[in-house]
Amino acid sequence: MRLARRGFGVVLVSTALLLTAQPALAAPASAAAGITWKPCKEDRTAECGTLRVPVNWAKPHGATFDLAVARRKATAPAKRIGTLFINPGGPGGSGVDFALGAAGYFSPELRQRFDIIGFDPRGVARSHPVVCTADLLAKMPSQVLNSQADFDRLVAFNRTLGKDCRKQTGPLFDHVDTLGVVRDMDALRVALGEKKINYYGVSYGTLIGQQYAERFPKNFRALVIDSNMDHSLGTRRFLETETVTDEANFREFVKWCARDTRCALRKQGADRAWDALVAKADRGQLRDPASGQKLTAFDLSSNALGAFYGPDWMGLADWLASLQSGKPAKSPLSPARISRAGAVPSRAGAVPSRAGAAPELAENPIAVFCEDWRFQIRDYREAAAYWAKAKRLAPHMRMSPIAWGVGTSCLGFGAPLNNPQHPLKVRGAAPILMTNALYDPATGYNWAVNASRQLGRASTLLTYEGWGHGTYGRGPCTTGVTDRYLVDRVLPARGSRCPAVPPVFEPGARSAQAPAVPSGSLPWVRS
Repeated sequence: MRLARRGFGVVLVSTALLLTAQPALAAPASAAAGITWKPCKEDRTAECGTLRVPVNWAKPHGATFDLAVARRKATAPAKRIGTLFINPGGPGGSGVDFALGAAGYFSPELRQRFDIIGFDPRGVARSHPVVCTADLLAKMPSQVLNSQADFDRLVAFNRTLGKDCRKQTGPLFDHVDTLGVVRDMDALRVALGEKKINYYGVSYGTLIGQQYAERFPKNFRALVIDSNMDHSLGTRRFLETETVTDEANFREFVKWCARDTRCALRKQGADRAWDALVAKADRGQLRDPASGQKLTAFDLSSNALGAFYGPDWMGLADWLASLQSGKPAKSPLSPARISRAGAVPSRAGAVPSRAGAAPELAENPIAVFCEDWRFQIRDYREAAAYWAKAKRLAPHMRMSPIAWGVGTSCLGFGAPLNNPQHPLKVRGAAPILMTNALYDPATGYNWAVNASRQLGRASTLLTYEGWGHGTYGRGPCTTGVTDRYLVDRVLPARGSRCPAVPPVFEPGARSAQAPAVPSGSLPWVRS
């Protein structure tokens, strides 16, 4: 899943109804009326507008909000195929920003043939974001739990935070799940006058694509889901699959260090250096020489995982060497970007209060995840058991910072579970292209394989044999296969694989792209 900043600018209906594809409810009148397009403030070469959609799709004629949309028209109108809806993941990623930066991400061929449509999902960025009091967000306690008292403290904080976010956001707080997003996306299809759309979603955007295919199987021409979520997983499997994925990425880092003379840890071995630093952190003796901050083992894992997104193995090795020497690294760990050119801007920073007065508010789309996933941990004893199992599965990384961070953020948060986990069931849809890196640190290859099994003959999985989060743009194979499918609807043979493209570590160079994560620690994680 794409990572987004929590608090720093940053993704019960009947289960029986959720498990089957359903026809759309009548779109609101404003959707049928279309969108008034104007040049975007951020980039006047693109068009921006809004679409008014229901806060609660179960009450289509009730309260509404404005969904923010951006469009880049096909650069070769005579060759235009249709619209390509896009989403960068999250939860919390801005589809508007993604569309504005399309030239830094998508190939000229796709930009010639499609109108590229990006929208900020409900509760995100310009589409009535979920916001909370910034000062309260800053007081989040550690998610590393050592006692029942720690567990109770975290749950109590989450409960207080959830009430604050609901108060500051308003009624939309309870309706930001992905099922609502796919209803919005189909209303947008109607507003654009399109019989069928095309779709490209990466990371958490794959959940949007998967559930759009479930609910509207006849309404898309081609659908690409890159770096896949697996929405069938309960708490135990969610934690374990992510933890196994993180450890596999750590082993790839160790292998690289052993063969590349530029690795600052090569002589001693990256695994031995790591283990020594973890032991020092466990004793409470490890500090970051650049900031003076005391670091825990969980901090080490969080920073390493952020580096695996690119991957930025060299930056990680330099940082670990700096922890050993006590001297600041030559350069900080490189934050991953959503595009090769860094074309999609970050939305970091607090937002003004809706009332124009104190308190200062900050975007916090964790409600999206909490409404999409049932994450259950009853007490500290159960939490400790999960950690013990994680240490056996991942002796170096221990517990997945992403999985633990987002999951424990939902404990007591109070958002309604509108979209609980279930196996995918897609019937009567156009063929779907799935892609995934073998060593994706966020949406592990094990997730893609399992989701592909659920989709069965409805999908074809393309395996990228390399590293990092996101496959599009990682060499001519992954990009070419994706482009050919979107343009000509030609799928690769089942079992197809694309060779790994070696990472590039020179300053300013990128071997590929990955969703934006903050430099240093991961979001939704407090050690």
